[in-house]
Amino acid sequence: MGLGNIIMGDEGIGVYVVKEIEKHTLPAGVECMDGGTGGFVLLGSLQNADHVILIDAAADGNEPGTVTRTTPRFSRDYPPTLTAHDIGIKDLLDAFYIQGGGPDVVLYAITIDPKQPIRMSLSDEAAKAAEVAVARILAELQNGSAAGEKKNA
Repeated sequence: MGLGNIIMGDEGIGVYVVKEIEKHTLPAGVECMDGGTGGFVLLGSLQNADHVILIDAAADGNEPGTVTRTTPRFSRDYPPTLTAHDIGIKDLLDAFYIQGGGPDVVLYAITIDPKQPIRMSLSDEAAKAAEVAVARILAELQNGSAAGEKKNA
């Protein structure tokens, strides 16, 4: 599930990544979702998945273009992000886990420059990071597919 607001440039990188992943042949059971800025409307999709991969922009102090894979369990585990979402993804994850969210959640956080100009495309730096994220996620999906798991990206 790619998160972000594509009219805010690099902040929409999660959506760009999931759209690139959709262009590939994916293992059976994989569903890609453009989560955009959806907020709590995404809760049902998270709860119905066997495994969740979230992709989102982060303003976490790392060098812009850094791709980090984490497994957040609570909002405190989620890196600082820009707040262009209807609700924060931290709130969504807290609601998910409070309601007994069963599947594992993997987060690919891509560090962006929070002071970037607003534009409808990714910066060169973010575009390169998106390529890295796509490659890593595709590899993870291929490796997980051998176990027969249903996965959502």
